[in-house]
Amino acid sequence: MLRKIRITLAAVFFCAVTLLFLDFTGTAHAWLGWMAKIQFLPAILALNVGIVIGLIVLTLVFGRIYCSVICPLGVFQDIISWISGKRKKHQYRFSHSPEIRWLRYSVLIIFLIALIAGISAIFTIFAPYSAYGRIASNLFAPIYRLGNNIFAYFAERADSYAFYTVDVWIKSITTLIVAIATFVIIAILAWRNGRTYCNTICPVGTVLSFFARFSLLKVSIDVTKCNKCGLCSRKCKASCIDGKKHEVDYSRCVVCMDCIDTCRHGAIKYTLRHKDTKKNHDTIIDESRRQFMITGAAITGAAMLSAEEKAVDGGLAAITDKETPARATFIIPAGAMSHKHFNQHCIACQLCVSACPNDVLRPSSDLSTLMQPVMNYDNGYCRPECNRCSEVCPTGAITPIALAEKSSTQIGHAVWIKKNCVVFTDGVTCGNCARHCPSGAITMVPSDPNDDNSPKFPVVNTERCIGCGACEYLCPARPFSAIYVEGHERHRTI
Repeated sequence: MLRKIRITLAAVFFCAVTLLFLDFTGTAHAWLGWMAKIQFLPAILALNVGIVIGLIVLTLVFGRIYCSVICPLGVFQDIISWISGKRKKHQYRFSHSPEIRWLRYSVLIIFLIALIAGISAIFTIFAPYSAYGRIASNLFAPIYRLGNNIFAYFAERADSYAFYTVDVWIKSITTLIVAIATFVIIAILAWRNGRTYCNTICPVGTVLSFFARFSLLKVSIDVTKCNKCGLCSRKCKASCIDGKKHEVDYSRCVVCMDCIDTCRHGAIKYTLRHKDTKKNHDTIIDESRRQFMITGAAITGAAMLSAEEKAVDGGLAAITDKETPARATFIIPAGAMSHKHFNQHCIACQLCVSACPNDVLRPSSDLSTLMQPVMNYDNGYCRPECNRCSEVCPTGAITPIALAEKSSTQIGHAVWIKKNCVVFTDGVTCGNCARHCPSGAITMVPSDPNDDNSPKFPVVNTERCIGCGACEYLCPARPFSAIYVEGHERHRTI
């Protein structure tokens, strides 16, 4: 019964969190957004003390139930190992293995150093919620949207508007490659030996393993009933049960209850812990490591600045597609406040990228901000009436912002490039940027002050411009826009 309850809860959490990355309507976030905010690392970075304490208390009472129920990457591994078990009768390659403590703590130290230094290319790779977010948004979401488009195709022919088509496109080749590599590596590890990733690489698993050693409820083996058959060891996805010695490494146990369901003699139970006269290797704890883990888990990173993309190549080819401008400072959404705040909290989970209805947010390909969302106006612009990204961000990297406040928040300013403007290159009348500017920051003025009929060019009032990108997106100049947005390191209210 305990195992069935655990599987049911895990399925609910896994489907709900996955739906957050698949849903493009915003409906799921209104009801299920809290499930992203109770993930361990996002809660720490968002300084949600109540949630962090709650998860620690949960671990102290039940053990690492977080890893087997709440963490989507953990449940994903269980799904893979379950499929593998259908082929191998669920006997893992290694029935029991000792804890590789040096590897666990080495990865944790690297993770914390990268977090402090703001090296997103490293710490976002190890973060379990981020890893699953990239898999869901880059691998699962396109399939989900293609399925939606198929339904929309048939619904349209039945005069129904229950579905509507959405664009399916690759937002970042780099992030897609990382997502595929993460999927393959984790799938192989889970297929061969269950929770290898959780107990050797995952920094969240390492932190929670310390508290799990002292959990109130634990899996225990009744030596009077056990016949040392070893079936529980072969069934254990965490390789933490030594059936021959009647020992359980509680730091690695994820409380999956598989061993209880497997034991044919009723020798394994999930009960209140009791003092054991037998010395266990897992009760010997290095105090210095303990203090390092507790202190290090709450540290957030420092900022690093970088441009979103490299300068493009001249635009001499005979193409009509618009090229992305080379910005000196990349643009981040309203609510992020500053590059420093954004880099200290963002874990590149891609939730805001998936939720953006205007296809403005996309993962950065720059190494210093790898996979963190930046704004790009090739496919749309940031509409003042939308604040979806601030609503879904679980880490506080993009703080909640009201629509009225967003309309007065300057995230950048427009810059006009005369040599690219069609008014001068083609001798035509335009004014597209001024007509569509939502803040009225662009005015068309005559090129000759003494002749009102002379060609008019745009003048940008940088005090009114909020950097939404409407002018850049709607500029007809090709291949480079005649007007583009330069980001601000620190946002301000105008």
